[in-house]
Amino acid sequence: MNRQELVQQIITARETRNFSLLTQVIPYAELIGVECMSVGDDALFSLKYQQTNIGNPILPAIHGGVIGGFMEMSAALHLMLFMDEPRLPKIVDFSIDYLRSGQPKATYAQCEVCRQGSRVANVSVTAWQSKKEEPIAIARGHFKLSRGNAL
Repeated sequence: MNRQELVQQIITARETRNFSLLTQVIPYAELIGVECMSVGDDALFSLKYQQTNIGNPILPAIHGGVIGGFMEMSAALHLMLFMDEPRLPKIVDFSIDYLRSGQPKATYAQCEVCRQGSRVANVSVTAWQSKKEEPIAIARGHFKLSRGNAL
């Protein structure tokens, strides 16, 4: 998919509030099972349960790298959807605090842009399973935004 097609996909996703259009064009998001749905004026990201995402079959628990990738992907998609970012933003830094083991069930994430400048955006991400008040991981990410050519 070239840049122009991606920009059109982002515009269509925003206008129709069908955010899953973006997760379908990102191979890694498809691989691990990332989904995105509109919730009011925000987005809720979900990582559906897949046996291939299990890292420790004895517990069983979702692999920490899958949780980290899910949170990173959620933050980048959030910027694309809500901050006029015309392409997948580049990661400058991403820090994750793992708080609980990820059980073999659906995981959810919500993002918040803490600060956005003209070149860098700071995003916080909270991931949970049963209750939002009991997160399994929290993250902070810094992303380099594209210069010019906003949507």
